[in-house]
Amino acid sequence: MAKIIASSVRKGNVLDVDGKLYVVLTAQNFHPGKGTPVTQIDMRRISDGVKVSERYRTTEQVERAHVEDREHTFLYEDGDGFHFMNPESYDQLTMSAEDVGDAKAYLQEGMAVILSTHEGVAIALDLPRHVTLEITETEPVVKGQTASSSYKPAMLSNGVRTLVPPHIQAGTRVVIATEDGSYVERAKD
Repeated sequence: MAKIIASSVRKGNVLDVDGKLYVVLTAQNFHPGKGTPVTQIDMRRISDGVKVSERYRTTEQVERAHVEDREHTFLYEDGDGFHFMNPESYDQLTMSAEDVGDAKAYLQEGMAVILSTHEGVAIALDLPRHVTLEITETEPVVKGQTASSSYKPAMLSNGVRTLVPPHIQAGTRVVIATEDGSYVERAKD
């Protein structure tokens, strides 16, 4: 176990709090005009999925659990969960739908992801920064809209809604940021 200061905790880190493992969902540093700066950490207990919110002084020490981050390939989803394979050893790991969370919308067969494991159990998933998806439906362009700042709603092939520039039509492949589901650019393929 390694001790780190609370202000350096980031989303996806795994912390050991009172002997239980938690995955960090959000970590924000607050610096009030008066008083001590604090770090607000929202986390989910890995064992049972309970969400917890904690506040630490930014200089307080927290235990960071030893977690192994390794590249895995997403294989498929079934009733047991989401299945991943280590491309070096061909070992397979399964994650529950709750553990995968919102990332499931962007998972594609054969996609390389980073899995965080603790004692052989997959506890966190890190997607590639961008994925390429197809626009299945979008609204027609309204005349008079300026191209610089107006975006129109569109539905992606994975069922997620996003906003795209007016010149993008249904059937166009676009690059989407997995962090927030926002449009990045038109796909170059």
